[in-house]
Amino acid sequence: MLKIGGIDVYYGDVQALWNVSLQVNKGEIVTLVGANGAGKTTTVKTISGLLKAARGSIEFEGERIDDKPAHEMASRGIAHVPEGRRLFPLMTVKENLEMGAMISEAKKHRGETLEQVYKILPRLKEREVQMAETLSGGEQQMLAIGRGIMARPRLLLLDEPSLGLAPILVQQIFDTIRHIHEEGVTLLLIEQNVRRALSIADRAYVLENGRIVLNGTGQELLESDHVKRAYLGL
Repeated sequence: MLKIGGIDVYYGDVQALWNVSLQVNKGEIVTLVGANGAGKTTTVKTISGLLKAARGSIEFEGERIDDKPAHEMASRGIAHVPEGRRLFPLMTVKENLEMGAMISEAKKHRGETLEQVYKILPRLKEREVQMAETLSGGEQQMLAIGRGIMARPRLLLLDEPSLGLAPILVQQIFDTIRHIHEEGVTLLLIEQNVRRALSIADRAYVLENGRIVLNGTGQELLESDHVKRAYLGL
């Protein structure tokens, strides 16, 4: 479904990614893990068109997309749930969700998809008339994920969904990710919580200092001596 071939990405004169290659097959959960500053968010921003690669290629369902503007990605079936949630704070929960369904195909099915989101995330139904800024951190993250689902994506990019949340809320977020996957959505998950991310991943990549240093199944990387030493404290 998604194939990244040897991308280099810069911020001005500063190189952030070196020859990064990865792929996501239809129906998978693929995880990109690494420390803060490793280049994970840069990778996902480049996929969604917010940044442009200086070299290399990005293909989605067999078509080159690295030259396409960011606003085209949702209509192509890619939804990006950004790090930091980026909600509309003075809009209600329901209004925030509806903003996720602005492309024509998603708008046609907005009511149906809204009910699906409320089924997956029932807390949002309870809070639908509240302003987004009044929600707890965990609820805001659920709202950001729900807004992504409203676009009816074939590929959902989740950037650090558990960042800054208490352990009990982290568990809820990962349960939600599993549920979304069971509904047929392919996922690329960007995470600092290495143990949890690898535990739900079909395949995974480890990014360090802008370079892919390891890849394999989630279980293989959980058993990797390098991952154990560098990320799991073992």
